[in-house]
Amino acid sequence: MALHVVRLGTSRLPDEGPRLGTVRRPPRGVAKAQFAAQNWYDVWFPTLAPSMGLMKFAQGVQGLDDVQRLREWPKFIKKYRTEMAAPEASHALRLLAKLSQTANFSVGCYCADASQCHRSVLRALLVENGAKIAP
Repeated sequence: MALHVVRLGTSRLPDEGPRLGTVRRPPRGVAKAQFAAQNWYDVWFPTLAPSMGLMKFAQGVQGLDDVQRLREWPKFIKKYRTEMAAPEASHALRLLAKLSQTANFSVGCYCADASQCHRSVLRALLVENGAKIAP
């Protein structure tokens, strides 16, 4: 049993289990009834998504050149970690970490590059909370 960290909208992995969409907004142009069928997510879980302001900051960072991105990305990480330290998010992280010990499921985001996406930080936060992460 383990937690998978995935890119939403991609093919599901064997034994991946249900997908939690840790995103601020649902996918555009997709009917709610099609979210799971199109491999977006089974349950929307915005509690672990960056705030709207921080999401916009991250999108701006992604549009920078490599040097600027390397300078700005740590600011995003620090701000996202601060948001995830709030009680509701902190409880959710601990819950998912505990569930990962006995169930297969996944969390994810839309970003193509996981290294410049909150899901890379989310993975680290889940591990810090004791989550069993799938390879």
